[in-house]
Amino acid sequence: MINNFFFILFFGIFVNHAQPIPFDSTEPSAPFQEGEWFQLRIHYGFLNASYATLSLERDTLKGTPVFHAKAFGETTGIASWFFKVEDYYESYFDQTTILPYKFIRDINEGGYTKNVEIDFNHELQKAKVNNKKKKVTEEFEIEPNVQDLISCFYYLRNFYPKEKIKVNESFDINMFFDQENYVFKLKYLGKEVINSKFGAVNCLKFRPIVQSGRVFKEQESVTLWVSDDENKLPIRLQADILVGSIKADIENFKNLKYPFKINVN
Repeated sequence: MINNFFFILFFGIFVNHAQPIPFDSTEPSAPFQEGEWFQLRIHYGFLNASYATLSLERDTLKGTPVFHAKAFGETTGIASWFFKVEDYYESYFDQTTILPYKFIRDINEGGYTKNVEIDFNHELQKAKVNNKKKKVTEEFEIEPNVQDLISCFYYLRNFYPKEKIKVNESFDINMFFDQENYVFKLKYLGKEVINSKFGAVNCLKFRPIVQSGRVFKEQESVTLWVSDDENKLPIRLQADILVGSIKADIENFKNLKYPFKINVN
């Protein structure tokens, strides 16, 4: 469950409504490249509970060149004795628009399993959801420019409206997950220096607006810090939940497109 919390926290599913701030309509040079890989260490209270990794490669899907992102999370150490988790997520998305073509979720969380594949047709605004465990395929309406749980992260890195947003303003994007359409809302809180294992990192600070009551103590229980450089790399995520707190810190990375900047002042 800890890994599932992390992926949902970090990559999307914060359901609310905000005044949309236009994303950059131009096609900037992407802040990521083939071969990018990074790992985050996730703490649950005093436990070093798990690790999550995200990798990116170029691929081809039905003859179309795409980026293929793979996310993996697993519990480790003492946490795995109580609750064994192995979660796999994959997204195939357009190399320019970052719109997803295919999403895969294959999870095993303490014996609870789910294996779902989603194929997106953005022209028809349809998503075909194949529940491989239940052997059921259904089709759903989707919103324009919808993102999946993983492509959302790359879309935000690529099209984040840095010059158009002010402190305490929010922006949102459309998402589709678990057979439903959502609105992902993110509030910009300004800049902050975070002490990581690599040194002090200048960061942009965000607060996803979450649903309180089921998992989180209040709507603004989650904070995300992203490097304030060309990479827009996740540095830290912290969440206060009803049964404690979760913290994720950057642990390792390689093949970043741009130099990773450390604050030496």
